[in-house]
Amino acid sequence: MLLYTILGLLIHLVFFASIFDIYFTSPLVHGMTPQFTPLPPPAKRLVLFVADGLRADKLYELDENGNTRAPFIRNIIMHEGSWGISHTRVPTESRPGHVALIAGFYEDVSAVAKGWKENPVEFDSLINETRHTWCWGSPDILAMFAKGASGNHVFAYNYEAYSEDFGAQDATKLDTWVFDNVKEFFHAARNNQSLFSKLNEDKIVFFLHLLGIDTNGHAHRPSSREYLNNIKIVDEGLKEIVSTLKDFYGNDGKTAFIFTADHGMTDWGSHGAGHPLETCTPFVTWGAGIKYPQKVLAQKFDDTYLQEWKLENWKRQDVNQADVAPLMAALIGVPFPLNSVGTLPVDILNSTDLFKAESMFTNAVQILEQFKVSLCKELINLALKGLSYYHTYDRFFLAFNVVLGFVGWTSYASLLIIKSHCNLTRGVSKEVKKPSHLLSCSFIAVGVLLALFLLIQACPWTYYIYCLLPLPVWYAVLREFPVIQGLVTLLLTFPPSHFVGYLLLFILGVEVLVLSFFYRYMLTAGLIAFAGWPFITPLWTRAKSTSLSWIFFCLLLAVFPLMPVVGRKPNIFLVVGAGLLVLLLSLFVVTSVLKRKDSLVSEELVLHLLQMLSTVLSICVVYGTHNSLLKKQGLPLINQVVSWIILASSFVMPLLSPLILFDRLFSILVSSMSTYLLLSTGYEALFPLVLSCLMFVWIHMEQETLPQSVVFCKQKVSSIQFTYNTDITQFRDLYLDDIRRAFFLVFFLMTAFFGTGNIASINSFDLASVYCFLTVFSPYMMGALMMWKILIPFALVMCAFEAVQLTTQLSSKSLFLMVINISDIMALHFFFLIKDYGSWLDIGTSISHYVIVMSMTIFLVFLNGLAQMLTTKKLKLCGRPKSHLT
Repeated sequence: MLLYTILGLLIHLVFFASIFDIYFTSPLVHGMTPQFTPLPPPAKRLVLFVADGLRADKLYELDENGNTRAPFIRNIIMHEGSWGISHTRVPTESRPGHVALIAGFYEDVSAVAKGWKENPVEFDSLINETRHTWCWGSPDILAMFAKGASGNHVFAYNYEAYSEDFGAQDATKLDTWVFDNVKEFFHAARNNQSLFSKLNEDKIVFFLHLLGIDTNGHAHRPSSREYLNNIKIVDEGLKEIVSTLKDFYGNDGKTAFIFTADHGMTDWGSHGAGHPLETCTPFVTWGAGIKYPQKVLAQKFDDTYLQEWKLENWKRQDVNQADVAPLMAALIGVPFPLNSVGTLPVDILNSTDLFKAESMFTNAVQILEQFKVSLCKELINLALKGLSYYHTYDRFFLAFNVVLGFVGWTSYASLLIIKSHCNLTRGVSKEVKKPSHLLSCSFIAVGVLLALFLLIQACPWTYYIYCLLPLPVWYAVLREFPVIQGLVTLLLTFPPSHFVGYLLLFILGVEVLVLSFFYRYMLTAGLIAFAGWPFITPLWTRAKSTSLSWIFFCLLLAVFPLMPVVGRKPNIFLVVGAGLLVLLLSLFVVTSVLKRKDSLVSEELVLHLLQMLSTVLSICVVYGTHNSLLKKQGLPLINQVVSWIILASSFVMPLLSPLILFDRLFSILVSSMSTYLLLSTGYEALFPLVLSCLMFVWIHMEQETLPQSVVFCKQKVSSIQFTYNTDITQFRDLYLDDIRRAFFLVFFLMTAFFGTGNIASINSFDLASVYCFLTVFSPYMMGALMMWKILIPFALVMCAFEAVQLTTQLSSKSLFLMVINISDIMALHFFFLIKDYGSWLDIGTSISHYVIVMSMTIFLVFLNGLAQMLTTKKLKLCGRPKSHLT
């Protein structure tokens, strides 16, 4: 079993890594010569204001009294500069947004595999091309460009990371800190000759990153008083900074200003996807080289923003987010960022036609005159097609080899199941002869030819793995030719109508699983179909009460995929209600324990009371933290400490419970629910409870489905105990029903993934879920807590299946191979659905679907180990030694 597990993990890791060579090679090209406009630029310096998380509508719209929230910006729009909407791309996150603004390209797709580090790939940026740059703001953003710049011309000033606290009383301090430090900086420069000289040079940039709006949006939502008030504070800060610069430079008219945002935000305070509220950000620019406002009678836009904002008479000039980088480069006369894909918005420039033509020449490389702009665009499009062909040249060849490996591995896993666990072909498999030398020599020859071909082509070493890996897999398949022959003979004796029916049913089941990744309501359809299972089997007459329970909980669980993924408002009462239900179930169990008369009652009773206390504390912490944050009093320290204690104890408590099947499973449920309550904000708190109830019923149902040939070894579920070393001789041969059990497991795992949300979507995560543990922004810690929240339903399903495997004497090796086969068939679907074009949302979703299915094998190994530990390990109270039942 260990050998097959390691082999399966290695093969699937290779298949997983292959998509990044096939679909996601880096599009960045290096070695180009920097291009810049040879004419004198209109500005000596540029100030870039980026209001993190600012939506265009919240800045431009008028309040309920018809007044603007940003009078200074409104005055700029009407009297001094140009304005419009900057259209961002997904993922609408801070890093990709700032890369697009300052480097001019949309984040390299190969960075997906590198964890969004500071600079997963080398790229040029506007800041790198300046003579000097001064930055103020968040350490997460400033470090990205400061560390990536060559030389020592970038100076970054940031506050401490712990200041980014979503539970803080006033997040506007993040912005006022920036404004105050900038004003102090210019005041100190008057008495520092060296600094004063640098500030009076040309080609310099001041970058002000303003995080307060984003923080208030996450904590209070964009429609909150805090978010809207933060906009007013930013507007006042901009006015002060502009006044400070004009005073310092004697109003020389050589300063250009740009005010924009990296991304917007949904009404529920998240971002990452492609909703217009997330992709539409403000763009306002004024100063040196920028056109003054232009009054117009009519404008053609598909939206109704102009009328809503009362700006229909001032010309709106929208830009793509990557267009801002070449605009800034042209304004101060520095080389355009080498990897920029932005188009210079020449209509915004207030300069001569010659300067515009030279700027466009720099932007497009082949432009000589203004009238040749369209020709340049055609050349750029042709070059992009050529690059696309170049990057996808090996795609079909590599994809063919990976698919060959997929099919080979699936075939080999199926043959292993048939050979080892099906008595119908056991006789045939014993007659296997030694494979002929011709077969092995043929595969060696093919391998040598392939290696020579790749060597001549000077291919990367990963290509050798993708191309050579299918050879040993298919060699192992063909070695089992007698088993294949016996299988074909068996299938020929099978009634064709039955065979086609079962095959179509299996295909339908797999397609439902695939479609559930795109349409969550397919899980609902599947659960409704599951509810009808007892009616087509003897279960309805054999165990009517159990069947009714199965139907009830299937239909109840089917409601969750129909609930909204995002946009839901926190409902603390549903969380408290879920906690009370857990307490009610615990009281019922305690009552049954008190009726028992054995030596372990007192120990078990103490454990149940401790778990009930943990649940009560979770309810109190959730309710208290919610109220404290509403009052802007932050996260109480005692609540934070209790939350971490409950989380830590949830790993230990189940190990103290008896090894009796339902006692141990219930202990796991209560301990998991204590933690899950702390990580919940609404209806999802009820999900693990309903899922576990269905799992309890499933255990009973599966024991009732055992065929008559194994009825003699059936035990009462209430008397079965989890054992660490199960006697392999107890395992029986496989039946057709076991394929259904494996499918049920995969379906329940998918339900655990998507039952309350689509984890493939970035903005499905609500940071409020972790506020009981921490409110200071910490991406790794918050991500770990959210991942544990996702894993809890998985653990419950796997623990239940440990019980199913035990009660039905099902081989874990066979289960593992069947689940691998189902997941590999799904993976092949998603392998061909991977996208490397379109929006980042489409690309990221296609990757995450493939990753989820490919990770199922790896996760299954991890979850199986976790489930075995939770169900079979036993710790003793009162200092007794640790042991496990054998």
